[in-house]
Amino acid sequence: MSPVEPSIIERSVEKTHVWLKELADELGVEDHQYAYRALRAVLHTLRDRLTVDTAATLAAQLPTLIRGIYYEDWVPGRTPSTIHDADAFLAHVAAEGRMAGETEASLAVAAVSKVLREHVSAGEIDDVLAILPDRIRVLIAA
Repeated sequence: MSPVEPSIIERSVEKTHVWLKELADELGVEDHQYAYRALRAVLHTLRDRLTVDTAATLAAQLPTLIRGIYYEDWVPGRTPSTIHDADAFLAHVAAEGRMAGETEASLAVAAVSKVLREHVSAGEIDDVLAILPDRIRVLIAA
């Protein structure tokens, strides 16, 4: 009996576990539920700050399951959001991720950004950074 190839869903679950493990390692935690909350909060806040085209192009490079998380609750007609400074960006991440405040959110943004840079093409990261205001770009580029 030959081994059965994993389905697209199984491969996506495996990739999601890899992302969450890498993110948990970056955050210095073992709690994958926390890593998930951080990933979701940062992705949603970033997505909402991008143009519809750039948000969709970034999504195309995400694993299927993470792409679903990324698109969850998205209202394209409300993008890009009016968040123009780092404090507001971090406050949004903290609120969505149920984090203690901007310091915790800053750590989450840095960790998610690092994981994104490891899995998304450099050209796409450059496109995302080019759209962001300088005060937010420094958070993602750090």
